[in-house]
Amino acid sequence: MASTTLTDIGLTEGVTEALNGASVERIALAEPEWLRERRVAAWDVYERSPMPTTKLEEWRYTDLRKKLDLEALRLSESETAPDDPTAWPERLRATMDEDHEASGHIVIVDGHVVHADLAPELEVQGVVLTSLHAAVQNHEELTREHLATKAVPAEEGKFAALNAALWSDGIFLHVPKGVQLDLPIRVTRWLSEPGTAYFSRVLIIADRDSRVSYVDEVVSDDFETQTLTSTAVEVIADQGSQVQYVALQRLGRNAFYQSVQRTLAGRDATLDTLNVALGASVTRVDLNARLLGPGASSDMLGLYFGDGDQHFDFNTSQDHVTPHTSSDLLYKGALDGHSRSVFRGIIRVHPGAQQTDAYQTNRNLLLSPGARADSLPNLEIEADDVKCSHGATVGQLDAEAKFYLMSRGLDRVQAERLVVLGFLGEVLSKLPLGGVVEKVTGVIEQKLAQHR
Repeated sequence: MASTTLTDIGLTEGVTEALNGASVERIALAEPEWLRERRVAAWDVYERSPMPTTKLEEWRYTDLRKKLDLEALRLSESETAPDDPTAWPERLRATMDEDHEASGHIVIVDGHVVHADLAPELEVQGVVLTSLHAAVQNHEELTREHLATKAVPAEEGKFAALNAALWSDGIFLHVPKGVQLDLPIRVTRWLSEPGTAYFSRVLIIADRDSRVSYVDEVVSDDFETQTLTSTAVEVIADQGSQVQYVALQRLGRNAFYQSVQRTLAGRDATLDTLNVALGASVTRVDLNARLLGPGASSDMLGLYFGDGDQHFDFNTSQDHVTPHTSSDLLYKGALDGHSRSVFRGIIRVHPGAQQTDAYQTNRNLLLSPGARADSLPNLEIEADDVKCSHGATVGQLDAEAKFYLMSRGLDRVQAERLVVLGFLGEVLSKLPLGGVVEKVTGVIEQKLAQHR
């Protein structure tokens, strides 16, 4: 089949107008008709959907008119890097060297999947770890059923539609029934082109009674001009499966990190998530956990540390659709300089979802007078036999704890370091995957070293 562009499939010059004349030749490769039609439909949704403004409750504290200039961005024009670690950037290799053992790896350089490997014994059991483009060709039934349909369809919003139309590549992970991975799948992404908009997707399907952990890390140096990375994450956990999804964001300044994540947990499934935001100038994460079967549960963890003028915006929702489900959200952040965080969370208990057990907690630690945290937890309950609660706190460093530590011989910097690490460490202790804790702790210590 000949190579196809988005223009060929009906996406007119609006694409180039939206991204300042960028070439779209590399977006839609030799794709089947159903996917080309899905892209066309997504672009139609994008064009019909207004850009979110601060008049919307979900965007009240993030003004996109000031934070993001889509018209100044272009699509990536880079060639696919070779599958050769010696040709990859030094920091990318160093990031991977910090990882612990894994069941498999994916490496993405400037939007292209350049490497994929999986333990041979898992391949024999039918586990699939590959690029999304390869999955569309080789696993069409699964991708056609799940890609941008039930979890993150284009109708989810302006950014979801743009991503569904323009994604250039992504990751596909399928764990068959009863297969259990003892070590995590590790994904490392590297971005280097300033002024670029990257669009990618992640599709994870865990069949009945399977188990998998997935760690996705994105890294870059600082950018000279604004750079956007947009990711749509779809995680589907079938009956009795256990899935852990971790996103570790360590982008440089002038990066705008936007991620829409949807997790679907079936009967007796456990689907836990951890979002760690340490880099980028602007971070926006939209996370929705849907508990679709009795016995389904989800722990939703988040950690962020800001300095300078970094801006973090987390929009979360816990949807309890059926009876006897549980969820527990804990997001904690520390803010220095003039950084700012926004947390907006809602627990929804749908009609008939009795015996729901749901909690939501957001705690913030302000390290400087210029830092700010806004926290807006909410409940929407349409059943009468539930246990639900939410809470939020914003405070400064515990003076008594600092005094106690300093009275034991530590200087001020050491005392503050221990207090902050102890405060944030509660999140990491709940999902202690090898490599993640060490990386996060190291970045936090670097930021604390600059705190005065």
